[in-house]
Amino acid sequence: MRLSGKRVAVLVADMYQELEFWYPYLRLQEEGAKVVAVGPEKGEYKSKLGYPARAELSGAEVRAQDFDAVVIPGGYAPDYMRRSPELVAFVRELAESGKVVAAICHGGWMLCSARVVEGKRVTSFYAIRDDLENAGATWVDEPVVRDGNLITSRVPSDLPAFLREIIAALG
Repeated sequence: MRLSGKRVAVLVADMYQELEFWYPYLRLQEEGAKVVAVGPEKGEYKSKLGYPARAELSGAEVRAQDFDAVVIPGGYAPDYMRRSPELVAFVRELAESGKVVAAICHGGWMLCSARVVEGKRVTSFYAIRDDLENAGATWVDEPVVRDGNLITSRVPSDLPAFLREIIAALG
């Protein structure tokens, strides 16, 4: 198992996009990583379609030094996630320490709030292009973009490429 011994946080909040949370959560476990769902608070969150996911840790409990990576799914959840100063600080600390920070779709909103995209090449769902560019990033329309420890992707159909890149970065 390529990722044995690695710890990955997958962020979750209400209105998360189902595939963008569950595909990385399960795929990284298949590779042997210890995957932990982290939300603004511990407890259950509902997806855009009402599917539940349980955050095992809250933003106040999570520590960047305990993880090798964070995955930020999209949907409308990132707008709720970025209201948690602790989650924003967690993403910033991981990025600044050179650990893998991966965001798909609207997950780029968390990258903007964490102030980790200035001078970086990124992609996202096209609707938040302006947000990323206004935060100092260079936005491109590609399935997956890796700029150093930052990995970004656009939409659910890009998930295979997104996860290949995350697994390669952690492996």
